[in-house]
Amino acid sequence: MIDQVALDAPAQPRRAGFVLAVCCLAQLTVILDASIVNVAIPSIQNALHFTSGSLTWVYDGYLIPFAGFLLLAGRMVDLFGGRRLLLIGLAVFTAFSLVGGIAANAATLVLGRAGQGFGGAIMASASLAVLSSTFTEPLERAKALALWGAASGSGGAIGVLSGGAIVEWLSWRWVFLINVPLCLLIVGMAVSSVAPTPRGDTRKGAKLDVLGSVSVTLGIAALVYGLAEGQRYGWGSTRIVGSLTIGVVLLAVFVLDQAKLAKQPLMELSLFRNRSVWAANVTMLAFGAALPTTFYFLTLLYQSVLHYSAMRTGLVFLPLTVFAFIGAAASSVVGPKTGPRPMMLVGLLPMIAGLVWQSAANEHASYVADLMGPSLLFGLGLGIVVTSVAGAATAGVPEDKQGLASGVLNTSQSLGGAAGLAVMVALAQVRTADVAGDGAPDAHAFASGYGVAFLATAVLLALSLAAAAAVPRGPQQ
Repeated sequence: MIDQVALDAPAQPRRAGFVLAVCCLAQLTVILDASIVNVAIPSIQNALHFTSGSLTWVYDGYLIPFAGFLLLAGRMVDLFGGRRLLLIGLAVFTAFSLVGGIAANAATLVLGRAGQGFGGAIMASASLAVLSSTFTEPLERAKALALWGAASGSGGAIGVLSGGAIVEWLSWRWVFLINVPLCLLIVGMAVSSVAPTPRGDTRKGAKLDVLGSVSVTLGIAALVYGLAEGQRYGWGSTRIVGSLTIGVVLLAVFVLDQAKLAKQPLMELSLFRNRSVWAANVTMLAFGAALPTTFYFLTLLYQSVLHYSAMRTGLVFLPLTVFAFIGAAASSVVGPKTGPRPMMLVGLLPMIAGLVWQSAANEHASYVADLMGPSLLFGLGLGIVVTSVAGAATAGVPEDKQGLASGVLNTSQSLGGAAGLAVMVALAQVRTADVAGDGAPDAHAFASGYGVAFLATAVLLALSLAAAAAVPRGPQQ
């Protein structure tokens, strides 16, 4: 029988350090895998004969199950324990990474991506919950969450950086196969360092809310599918209108079930009475939209307009990544003393400034003179914000709801990413068509469209300042 006293005691420093490394590496792997395929997409298309229309499933095949499963994964963590679910998530992620790496056709690769999405959802929810239950002292927890947030925020840039090197030196298949030894390493570290955890929800007969689980999982998946595929099929098409409608109806059923019907709700709506929780999640919607949008359009700018190679594209993301870690390091030192609110506000400002500056780039842009500066600003702000928002989203949340709180935060990031990228792609395409219609060269038209996307993303982040300002003042408790 597990010694409950030992479980409740603060983790020993050495073990706590390994737990922190496990959780950060797990989250880094989850976020990295959403972006690492960006520079590999041309190679994947040529090797597996994806059509232009189906190529989006290399990305969406991961995003849709990931977003749809997050809340259910968070509840499962609370019911069955963070360590157990973390190991299950790692096993699923590893197996389907192998499937993707050895795929002989497009369908098998998409299957691998979907399995990665399910495993990634479990890993993301479990890693934050394990971290929160291991570091119980407020200052130590704030520092740990800051480092976890840094791993999460830098994952997108590291994915593009490492993806470029892997494609250039090895093969696109290693974009997926690299996860196998990495996840096995994390499993080994987790088994030896993460203590067995009892169920977070200790109520007698505690179980999953079936109606809530099905409605929220399918509802979010339908919503994300409609947002991600709207540009491809047309926003007024039966497929997209139907998908979005089904998503909204199922989420309405979920809210009704949680508020009125469920005896043991999947998500207690009272969680959002905590001002820090809802403010952090609203901020994360905008932040979640900014990350994939920025990385997506920067990659297109470098490769399609400036004609950088995959390797060079990866390398120019290195300064952004370094500054993200600098911002995260500064936030991890200052944040525990000031609380997440001022750090979120301070971090959003350089992100906004960097995007506005980036929007002026054209087909004649020089990396050093025109592109490095905005990348450094964006990276610095990214590191500061992401280390703070995780702390705000879990502040004051009971231990037995930490898995749920992490699932909600990751869901906000995924929904923001799907909606934000879809809207920004649509805006960029309209602007590109207008400029091309006036007789401008293709490179200029594309750069102009990307500039509109950067500017619109800056406006979205500026609006999120109001939500960040609503986070309560003072250090995290």
